[in-house]
Amino acid sequence: MEMMPRHSGAERSEEPGIHNPGVCGYGFRARRCAAPRNDALWLAALLLSFLAFTPAYAADDVENFYRGKQVRFIVGSAPGGTYDLLARIVARHIGAHIPGSPSIIVQNQPTAGELLMVNQLFALGPNDGTAIGVPLNGIPAAPLLQPAAAHFDAAKLIWLGSTHSEPYVAYVWHTAPVQNLAEVMRKQLVVGATTPGTTMNDFPQLTNAILGTKFKIVPGYASTPQMNEALERGEVEGIAGFGWFALNAQVPQWVTEKKITVIAQFGGARHRLLPDVPLMLDLAKSDADRQALLLLFGRTEYGRPYFLPPDVPAERVEALRRAFDATMTDEGFVADAVKIGFEVDPLTGEQVQAAVAALANTPPEVVARVRAALNQQ
Repeated sequence: MEMMPRHSGAERSEEPGIHNPGVCGYGFRARRCAAPRNDALWLAALLLSFLAFTPAYAADDVENFYRGKQVRFIVGSAPGGTYDLLARIVARHIGAHIPGSPSIIVQNQPTAGELLMVNQLFALGPNDGTAIGVPLNGIPAAPLLQPAAAHFDAAKLIWLGSTHSEPYVAYVWHTAPVQNLAEVMRKQLVVGATTPGTTMNDFPQLTNAILGTKFKIVPGYASTPQMNEALERGEVEGIAGFGWFALNAQVPQWVTEKKITVIAQFGGARHRLLPDVPLMLDLAKSDADRQALLLLFGRTEYGRPYFLPPDVPAERVEALRRAFDATMTDEGFVADAVKIGFEVDPLTGEQVQAAVAALANTPPEVVARVRAALNQQ
């Protein structure tokens, strides 16, 4: 008797709706083998339902986490300065936009040019989204320019956004012997500053080295209000590297009463509010000079940034970034900012993150040149 050969998988019928029971079996297995298309549709529907459920679940998780919590704004400068004033206004309004409506408190930690505050948050956290750093805008460049003191990677900090970009200016008292930028190239101008690492110290120090300006920097003032008082008393003749909005917030009468003369602005381009004020960058004689100046001046573009330590859960980062965005358009926040002389012109967290990442890719020879200039006594 001739034996029939056993069917192999390769001999399965190609006709629609026919299957080989020797391979697929009977009952439930047979139904699955006979109708693979239905299973694919079922799996796709299950995946879509899971994806639709996940954002809602994450939102509920964020709200549950923040409900009843306290979030700290840690300001790396002294009380009464413009970073502090603006941070307190943001803190006043952002809680309503964070799921769970946590309470917000502001703490000041003005030590060592605020590097200690950033170092601690980077190394120790907390990494749960309950601590937000409010640094000076020189912090993103600090690991490049102060590697011995800046023990953090600015690109690994999680940037929430910035309230505004801001033109930075040099101004002199109306009785100072120097009254325009051309004269600063020939005559000494005594300017006040707080600490190295701040714009009031680093901007004039860099232009002295790159452009040949003749700023004589007097550092050591504890805060910008103290520095402005020194200008009024005649201890210094001007200030170079101070925010235009900050100036109008702290001493608006100086502008309206023409007690000061604005002689220059720092940044990549003339600001629309100061079209007739000379741009320091225009004095650069080469592309190398421009690159060196922009390594510092670039901080004017991301203005007043806010950050989280690394490793905060992604869903909380997203919630805090969107809360920051919502705060920037909050009518109450905008009104409070205008009261102290600030024009809200925000950047998103994603925009600040990209700017900081680009800064980290500055060519080493440019970094070395700027570091050498800032280390000059």
